[in-house]
Amino acid sequence: MATKIAAAQNRLYKNAFVCKVCKHKMKLEPLKILSGKARCRKCKSNDFRPVRKK
Repeated sequence: MATKIAAAQNRLYKNAFVCKVCKHKMKLEPLKILSGKARCRKCKSNDFRPVRKK
């Protein structure tokens, strides 16, 4: 069974969020998401969710 490399996990999933409207992936700080200051670059929406781990 393959082991997961911590550096790769951090690169792919740390501070990564997906826009709920247009599904655009962005790297943002969680505090900006929680405070509502983050906007999607593609559709200007404020709704984000964390990236799902595979």
